[in-house]
Amino acid sequence: MMKNQAKNFILLTVSTLLSAVGIYFFKFANNFTFGGITGLAVLVAKSGIISASDFSFVANILLLIIGWIVLGKKFAAKTAYCTILLSFSLSALERIYPMSRPLTDEPLLELMFAIALPALGSAVLFNIGSSSGGTDVIAMIMKKYTSVDIGKALLLSDVLITLSGCFVFDISNGLYSFLGLALRSFMIDGFIESLNLSKYFNVVCTSPQPICDFIKENLHRSATIVDAKGAFSGDDKYIIFTVLNRMEAVRLRNFIKENSPDAFLLISNTSEIIGKGFHSI
Repeated sequence: MMKNQAKNFILLTVSTLLSAVGIYFFKFANNFTFGGITGLAVLVAKSGIISASDFSFVANILLLIIGWIVLGKKFAAKTAYCTILLSFSLSALERIYPMSRPLTDEPLLELMFAIALPALGSAVLFNIGSSSGGTDVIAMIMKKYTSVDIGKALLLSDVLITLSGCFVFDISNGLYSFLGLALRSFMIDGFIESLNLSKYFNVVCTSPQPICDFIKENLHRSATIVDAKGAFSGDDKYIIFTVLNRMEAVRLRNFIKENSPDAFLLISNTSEIIGKGFHSI
């Protein structure tokens, strides 16, 4: 339990800091307006009244307080830490390393980093049941009290904020922001799938015991054996079902190749494994 908690704490911290770096150095510096609170912060900062980092800090803390009141203490367990850390990190970076212009003269390159770093951070947070707050808090409140399609509502708000960037800044900035908005969700989904990727084995063989022993004793996993019959030969067969991570999959494949060369293998990629040794329900 303590080991899992420590691991989750490290993941929460690293992924949140990764998002902060991507937002501050690449998103704020280039005035990209896609993406919820931080996108709105870029628009508000144009007025000169408050910086994007400070607006994000104030907005996220206010939303966190509202979420605590409306959704209860359970909501704030992981989200509060990430929200506060992200808000403080953005404000700290602004004071430690103030930026008056982008890091490079390559806006497309900077857009990629503005999307990729926060997307990877968000994917890790979503994967362990947390978030960095912001519009996610609004989504949770809407889900509790309304029947509105939250995904469409949040997408609409993102589109409106991004569209505003075309008028507040220029059309070039707006087009880059729309490109970022389009790519962000695909990249988050891709990262989540990659983080959870496992290998699903169907092994058809005549002697399942050596393979199952290797799975149990060397890989410390389990398997299911099903009786089968060859359609062409009519011989008795066995099908072994098991799910392994990528490193384990390579070891099992090599073992079968050396010790059961007549076995028939079907190996598939899967990212939704629920059960002991993987994700709990």
